[in-house]
Amino acid sequence: MTTELSRAVDRLLNHVSHWTPPRWAASAASGAGTRADVMYALLQRLADLAADTEGQPHRVVPRLDNLLGLPDQLRVIVTDLVVANPDEATLATATHLVNETNTSID
Repeated sequence: MTTELSRAVDRLLNHVSHWTPPRWAASAASGAGTRADVMYALLQRLADLAADTEGQPHRVVPRLDNLLGLPDQLRVIVTDLVVANPDEATLATATHLVNETNTSID
Protein backbone atom coordinates (compact mmCIF):
# COMPACT_ATOMS: atom_id res chain seq x y z
CA MET A 1 0.00 0.00 0.00
CA THR A 2 2.94 2.35 0.58
CA THR A 3 3.63 2.05 -3.14
CA GLU A 4 0.09 3.22 -3.95
CA LEU A 5 0.51 6.23 -1.67
CA SER A 6 3.87 6.99 -3.25
CA ARG A 7 2.36 6.88 -6.74
CA ALA A 8 -0.53 9.12 -5.69
CA VAL A 9 1.87 11.65 -4.16
CA ASP A 10 4.07 11.56 -7.26
CA ARG A 11 1.05 12.26 -9.48
CA LEU A 12 0.00 15.20 -7.31
CA LEU A 13 3.53 16.59 -7.18
CA ASN A 14 3.88 16.28 -10.96
CA HIS A 15 0.62 18.19 -11.24
CA VAL A 16 1.46 21.09 -8.91
CA SER A 17 5.20 21.36 -8.27
CA HIS A 18 5.74 23.80 -11.16
CA TRP A 19 2.92 26.16 -10.11
CA THR A 20 3.67 29.82 -9.49
CA PRO A 21 2.21 31.81 -6.56
CA PRO A 22 -0.62 33.26 -8.71
CA ARG A 23 -1.63 29.76 -9.76
CA TRP A 24 -1.66 28.60 -6.12
CA ALA A 25 -3.75 31.66 -5.23
CA ALA A 26 -6.40 30.88 -7.88
CA SER A 27 -9.74 29.42 -6.85
CA ALA A 28 -9.93 25.64 -6.73
CA ALA A 29 -12.45 23.89 -8.96
CA SER A 30 -13.95 22.26 -5.88
CA GLY A 31 -15.02 25.65 -4.55
CA ALA A 32 -13.13 24.98 -1.32
CA GLY A 33 -11.11 28.19 -1.40
CA THR A 34 -7.86 28.64 -3.24
CA ARG A 35 -5.68 25.86 -4.57
CA ALA A 36 -3.30 26.59 -1.71
CA ASP A 37 -6.19 26.16 0.75
CA VAL A 38 -7.02 22.77 -0.77
CA MET A 39 -3.39 21.64 -0.51
CA TYR A 40 -3.10 22.96 3.04
CA ALA A 41 -6.23 21.00 4.03
CA LEU A 42 -4.61 17.85 2.64
CA LEU A 43 -1.41 18.55 4.57
CA GLN A 44 -3.34 18.97 7.81
CA ARG A 45 -5.33 15.77 7.31
CA LEU A 46 -2.17 13.78 6.51
CA ALA A 47 -0.39 15.25 9.54
CA ASP A 48 -3.37 14.28 11.69
CA LEU A 49 -3.19 10.70 10.34
CA ALA A 50 0.52 10.59 11.22
CA ALA A 51 -0.17 11.92 14.72
CA ASP A 52 -2.94 9.36 15.24
CA THR A 53 -0.62 6.57 14.10
CA GLU A 54 2.03 7.72 16.56
CA GLY A 55 -0.47 8.22 19.38
CA GLN A 56 0.38 11.92 19.49
CA PRO A 57 -1.90 14.96 19.68
CA HIS A 58 -2.81 16.77 16.48
CA ARG A 59 -0.72 19.84 15.76
CA VAL A 60 -1.48 22.65 13.35
CA VAL A 61 0.62 22.47 10.19
CA PRO A 62 2.24 25.87 9.72
CA ARG A 63 1.23 27.89 6.68
CA LEU A 64 4.34 28.99 4.87
CA ASP A 65 4.65 32.56 3.61
CA ASN A 66 5.89 31.22 0.28
CA LEU A 67 3.31 29.06 -1.50
CA LEU A 68 6.10 27.43 -3.51
CA GLY A 69 6.94 25.43 -0.37
CA LEU A 70 3.66 23.48 -0.42
CA PRO A 71 5.04 20.56 -2.48
CA ASP A 72 7.97 20.25 -0.08
CA GLN A 73 5.60 20.27 2.90
CA LEU A 74 3.69 17.43 1.25
CA ARG A 75 6.88 15.40 0.83
CA VAL A 76 7.86 15.89 4.48
CA ILE A 77 4.43 15.10 5.92
CA VAL A 78 4.00 11.98 3.79
CA THR A 79 7.45 10.81 4.85
CA ASP A 80 6.49 11.38 8.50
CA LEU A 81 3.33 9.32 7.96
CA VAL A 82 5.16 6.42 6.30
CA VAL A 83 7.89 6.38 8.97
CA ALA A 84 5.16 6.13 11.63
CA ASN A 85 4.33 2.69 10.16
CA PRO A 86 0.59 3.15 9.64
CA ASP A 87 -1.79 0.25 9.14
CA GLU A 88 -3.29 -0.56 5.74
CA ALA A 89 -6.51 1.33 6.46
CA THR A 90 -4.59 4.51 7.28
CA LEU A 91 -2.49 4.17 4.14
CA ALA A 92 -5.64 3.65 2.09
CA THR A 93 -7.19 6.76 3.64
CA ALA A 94 -4.07 8.80 2.93
CA THR A 95 -3.97 7.57 -0.67
CA HIS A 96 -7.63 8.45 -1.13
CA LEU A 97 -7.07 11.95 0.29
CA VAL A 98 -4.13 12.58 -2.03
CA ASN A 99 -6.04 11.33 -5.09
CA GLU A 100 -9.09 13.37 -4.13
CA THR A 101 -6.94 16.50 -3.79
CA ASN A 102 -5.32 15.90 -7.16
CA THR A 103 -8.76 15.80 -8.74
CA SER A 104 -10.26 18.77 -6.90
CA ILE A 105 -7.35 21.21 -6.83
CA ASP A 106 -7.67 22.56 -10.38
